[in-house]
Amino acid sequence: MPPELPKAKIAERIFLTNDLIIIKIKPEIPFTFKHGQYCTIGLEGVERPYSIVSSPHEESLELFLELVPEGELTPKLWQVKVGDVLSIRPSAKGVFTFDDKYPNQFMVATVTGIAPFISMIRNYLYRGLDSHTFYVLHGASYQDEFAYKDELEKLSREHENIIYIPTVSRPEEERNKGWQGEKLRVNLIVEKYLKKFSLDPKSTLVYACGHPGMIEDVKQRLVSKGYKVKEEKFWRE
Repeated sequence: MPPELPKAKIAERIFLTNDLIIIKIKPEIPFTFKHGQYCTIGLEGVERPYSIVSSPHEESLELFLELVPEGELTPKLWQVKVGDVLSIRPSAKGVFTFDDKYPNQFMVATVTGIAPFISMIRNYLYRGLDSHTFYVLHGASYQDEFAYKDELEKLSREHENIIYIPTVSRPEEERNKGWQGEKLRVNLIVEKYLKKFSLDPKSTLVYACGHPGMIEDVKQRLVSKGYKVKEEKFWRE
């Protein structure tokens, strides 16, 4: 029989909407990772990888999850309580990590795709660095899906090198009443902001994380113009 996997205890659960949740877990073993990597958690024998929101210096592993009603794991995770136990693979994985060779860090995300970018920015600020500028474009259908909007807006007020641009794709719906920001799918505004901030391909790395269709469109728009695009696709279960 394979060895039993390490455990992680649920420390906090925050429901953002019926379909989005932030959970914080505490592994029973020392767990190291690079900002931008993912961990693999499981329940009742079903495992899935999730990008880590937290910075490596934080005590808990923070995850931002979307419910997949027909999925095998997320419906189970919606039922767990603080103190319940999950399994966790002992090693973090992934190469979607911060690349410091480019002074301009242009980050494009859909909903939960914001997770690795939060980890990168938190870690960057924790280390006291200030030689890069972060442009964070975050797309969602509805304004209540921006889980880290308050945090990013606060950071953008405190740090000139952090620029945050959320955009909703369904501005006409009641759920977005009062929205004053951008009103297009996030992949449709990347060229606008690259141009607005005069970001050339030699000094800019574009990260794209989230919906595969968004990523493919961003690549189609930018690769031919000389931009390097680093990608992390989130597939539904």
